[in-house]
Amino acid sequence: MKKSEFIELVASVGNLSSKKEAERAINAFTNAVEEALAKKESVALVGFGTFTAVEVPEKSGIVPGTDKTYTKPAHTAPKFKAGQTLKDEVAKATI
Repeated sequence: MKKSEFIELVASVGNLSSKKEAERAINAFTNAVEEALAKKESVALVGFGTFTAVEVPEKSGIVPGTDKTYTKPAHTAPKFKAGQTLKDEVAKATI
């Protein structure tokens, strides 16, 4: 689903008056999550899931098919763990 399609979905599900209002709500949510994760805080939405910032250690490896090696530096990465309610809704959905 593209962002424009998601905006339409949020507008209809949220009973919002316009797509512009839905886009502002989505942008506010994503910006707030980004800001919290940048501060190394987690965002827990009961039933939906938890966004966290995790420390990823340095990693070395070999490029497949060559003798070249690489080292990926340690960094902080975003992580999402789905909540039970979300898992249950996805599991009972039919394709």
